[in-house]
Amino acid sequence: MSTLVLASRNQKKLGELRRILDAAGVHGLEVIGLDELAPIPESPETEPTFEGNAVGKAVDVARASGLPAVADDSGIEVDALNGMPGVLSARWSGKHGDDKANLELLLGQLGDVPDERRGAAFVCAAALVTPAGAQTVVRGEWRGSLVRHPRGANGFGYDPIFVPEGAEVTAAELSPEAKDADSHRGRALRLLLPDLRELAP
Repeated sequence: MSTLVLASRNQKKLGELRRILDAAGVHGLEVIGLDELAPIPESPETEPTFEGNAVGKAVDVARASGLPAVADDSGIEVDALNGMPGVLSARWSGKHGDDKANLELLLGQLGDVPDERRGAAFVCAAALVTPAGAQTVVRGEWRGSLVRHPRGANGFGYDPIFVPEGAEVTAAELSPEAKDADSHRGRALRLLLPDLRELAP
């Protein structure tokens, strides 16, 4: 059994990667999170791109742990806000990781925007870095539009206001499996599968 570190303490992200590997038939690869390692300082997300932040986190964790590491950086790009919040999505309200405050601020900023101009895309860059320094970086996007009131109890972040293209429900109303199949993070992680298969014994 080989070990892969997901550079996150988010249990939902860990579950998502484990489900994607299982669905793809990748076995023999144990996925652990940062909580299962000796303390590793969190990498600051200071790069201007999702890709830069993902690589930075994965490099730091691979070096500190001596294990291959996957990291992602993701956010939402709103058409009416010229692509913002973008890399600032997790701290849009000024408080990092405060989903409720971030969501309320974004809805307030879009208050006067008509429905036909509420297009948005979830973006995820995912990076796989080995202890030897090999890097693979991929990007997944999930287009949709933003509703005016949060709906649904699944997911996290901006999921309760995001309706994927072709859907009637928000991302927070989808089952975890349905979200994995389409989401920006699911798309990015599946692009890493060829490299992840090589890590499995």
